[in-house]
Amino acid sequence: MTVTVVSMPEVNIDRTDFAGARERMARESLLLVDVELAPEAEPVSLAARLGLDAEELDWFGRAGEPARADFLGDRAGFVVPVVQGDRIHHVHVLVTERFLATAHHARTGLAQQIAKGLRHERPADTVHMLFIVLQEALATFRLSAVRSLLETEELEDEMFEDRRADQLQSLARLRRRSAQLHHALLPFLQVTDAVLTRRMINPSFPEERQRCAREFQTAGRLVLADIESLQEATRRSFASYSSLVAGEQNGVINRLALVSVIFLPLSFLTGFFGMNFTFLTDKLESRDDFWLLAIGLQALVLLGSFYLLHRTRIWRRLLDED
Repeated sequence: MTVTVVSMPEVNIDRTDFAGARERMARESLLLVDVELAPEAEPVSLAARLGLDAEELDWFGRAGEPARADFLGDRAGFVVPVVQGDRIHHVHVLVTERFLATAHHARTGLAQQIAKGLRHERPADTVHMLFIVLQEALATFRLSAVRSLLETEELEDEMFEDRRADQLQSLARLRRRSAQLHHALLPFLQVTDAVLTRRMINPSFPEERQRCAREFQTAGRLVLADIESLQEATRRSFASYSSLVAGEQNGVINRLALVSVIFLPLSFLTGFFGMNFTFLTDKLESRDDFWLLAIGLQALVLLGSFYLLHRTRIWRRLLDED
């Protein structure tokens, strides 16, 4: 396990252990304590190791926790989804008036990202720091959605130039990605909206914190709209791909119909004169009969077929489609 402590207002980043983190949490204020848990580590009471209420905060640092947003009197707890690469991880966040503690089971680089935001924002208290953390989490969803949306649009443009089978696999991957982003973010926004709305109704909730809450809710809706735009773009691209395939199949069917117009009459003539009727075997014996019926009749049928194709302009439509 790795414990990182970010102190304000200087934004100093220090590595320490749990004993050092507990000591600094007891004597300092406006701290960010970030705990990176090893994936193979045995389940431990992270709250107890940080000197917190182990019974009430038994969820803090526990793997597999769903999205959470709870107001616990003098503190609040969150389980925040964060996008890292192709995966979505959950960061546990606990905020009080003195410190903000985060815990995660993957190398999300959250402490460094937040430290960069703190240098620009200079939060006045830990609640403001909390909203910076939540905004950073939303930024990872926004970045992933925009990148996937641009990739989807590029694939759609490539399909009209040169359709390939691997493009369908890429579209399926992007559609699954949009579903993952939506499935991870929507429950989190729903629970946070419920908690923040209740807090903003309270007259004792400071105006500055209400402003931060409204900004976060607005940003969350915008990110969710970006993800929904990605979902719509992937659906549209799948429809475009299906239309291209259908168009190619129509072209193949038209060509088969063209061949049928030419060769079906010839096949009929061949089958008819191949039957052993008495008239065919006894009466049609000369070479003139052969050239007239076998060759001349088939040539006449070919000329009629080509004239029919010319009059209906099927050739021209096929050339235009190509």
